Amino acid sequence: MSITYKDVDGIQGMRIAGRLAAEVLDYLTPLIKPGITTREIDRLAADYMKKQGTTSATLGYQPPGYPPYPASLCTSVNNVVCHGIPNDKPLKKGDIVNVDVTVIKDGWYGDTSRMFMVGEVSIAARRLVNITYEAMWHGITQVKPGVRLGDIGWSIQKFAEAAGFSVVREFCGHGIGRNFHEEPQVLHYGKPGTLEELKPGMTFTIEPMINAGRRDVKEFGNDGWTIVTKDHSLSAQWEHTVLVTETAYEVMTLSAGSPPPPPFASQ
Repeated sequence: MSITYKDVDGIQGMRIAGRLAAEVLDYLTPLIKPGITTREIDRLAADYMKKQGTTSATLGYQPPGYPPYPASLCTSVNNVVCHGIPNDKPLKKGDIVNVDVTVIKDGWYGDTSRMFMVGEVSIAARRLVNITYEAMWHGITQVKPGVRLGDIGWSIQKFAEAAGFSVVREFCGHGIGRNFHEEPQVLHYGKPGTLEELKPGMTFTIEPMINAGRRDVKEFGNDGWTIVTKDHSLSAQWEHTVLVTETAYEVMTLSAGSPPPPPFASQ
């Protein structure tokens, strides 16, 4: 599959889908607190998507070699790196959880995720969440025509590793548009000046998974989806969908409730 470049209509479709995905997370934000289960979060999100007129891209999603994904979003708690399936275990004070939402609107996909800290969390957990957020933005602020994908990966890796954390390598960002996953793959580590050159009209996700311990991961149980840290350390992830513009970038998954960019990204 080759890279798809979005025209004016495609960009507008992506903007709408991206904002609607972010608004699902806005809706969930005040509800994620101690005692709620991730299955209840999933149910609330599914109801909200119906009201929006969007469809979940994850429900029933089945890439080759995987069972159909059984939920409307992914909820990855504590040492779960990604693809956590919602369940009946209540969240407790001190947990951190990534909620990853992908919606389809008029054939366009919007994909974003946020970390939530449940009640008071440890200083170490808060630092991991915050550094991961900044790592994503270090990648985003690299985006402009002529830059290469390796520059994005290197920027994320350099920042995360300098903070004492590790970058998961088995999973990456991806092109997105009228398909959930398109070319290119967007690695969150790498070498400057390598890989695909960015050109206007490209849309892709930047979604680093950062571990407090070692970068090694493994499958958990036998559900075919859940990925955890091998050393049981905490993991965090944030995700935005970005557009390469004529001069720089546009974040397509912003909404009224989106956390503000860090100061270095706002300049």
